[in-house]
Amino acid sequence: MIAVLKHVMELARTWPQEDQEALAEAAREIKALRDGVYILDPDERAAIEEGLAQARRGEFADEAEMEGFWKRLSA
Repeated sequence: MIAVLKHVMELARTWPQEDQEALAEAAREIKALRDGVYILDPDERAAIEEGLAQARRGEFADEAEMEGFWKRLSA
């Protein structure tokens, strides 16, 4: 392990949990780029499962909701 990475890991021990989670997420993204596989965190998995459950129930956004969504993105 290179010295700067060792130093960052030591510093991270003192960081707030949210900052440690952000560092872990960055590491997961780097690993995914190298492996070609992305590992979902529990929140991402829960969001996907909820979206799939909504789809099974036939709960989809209507045309007006989608138009609003696209307008917000382009603003």
